[in-house]
Parts: sequence; C-alpha cells; structure tokens
Amino acid sequence: MSTVTKFRDGTLAPFDWTNMSWFPLLSPTIRVEDYLDGDRYVIRAELPGIDPARDVHITRTGDNLRLDVVRRESKADRGRSEFHYGSFSRLLPLPAGLRPETIAARYADGILQITATVGATEPTAQEIPVTVEHGGKR
Repeated sequence: MSTVTKFRDGTLAPFDWTNMSWFPLLSPTIRVEDYLDGDRYVIRAELPGIDPARDVHITRTGDNLRLDVVRRESKADRGRSEFHYGSFSRLLPLPAGLRPETIAARYADGILQITATVGATEPTAQEIPVTVEHGGKR
C-alpha cells in the first residue's frame, strides 16, 4: 500500500518511507510463513539468536497480530557481522473465524511458532430486502 509522505523540506514522496520492508537490506524485517493446517492457523517466524522470554512480545489487536522482537548485540570482539540487531516488528492479518482464546506461541531452534484454531465464520455479507411503497401504501 502506498501513501504520500511529507518530508521536513515540504517535498512529497509517492510511498511510505517509514515502512521500508520492501528494501530488505536497508530495513530488515521478521521473516514469516503462515498457512492453514486443517482448522489450525500457523505462523512461523524465523528468529535465531534471541531470548524469547525477554525479547519477544506478541499482541492481538482486533483482526491483527503484532509481533515485536528485540535482537540484542553481544559485546564479543569480532571482525565482521552481517547480523541485524535492534527492534523489529511485524503486523500480521489474522484469518476470519480465528478463535482468540486458542492463540498459543512456542519457541524452539530459532523458530517462533504461533498457532490458533479457526472456526466457522459468520457471514459478512447480508442482503437487505427493499420494501416498495405505492402511493403511500406498503
């Protein structure tokens, strides 16, 4: 989705520079995969080298799941690193019919897995009949 962003000097840009996830080298993001497995919705996030108890925060807001992660840099001497450190976040849309009380998360071998049960969905479209009046009568 593109939005028009106004910079300090007053110029306009045809896209949102604040969400540069489409520039993977400039703005690293949390890489995820999601899929339905029967009635189970599964999100898997690639998060090696973190302490999940301290560095991962998962929040459900309406129809979205927000994943906030901090990867802390160790102070070991090294020659070169291509790892990305800092704060990362990802907003993931949840499927219709997801039962919020079933959301669970676990972390193993550098992968955070979030699961939830998806039940029957309520129809989102409803046809409204039109009453036709003739000469003030129904």
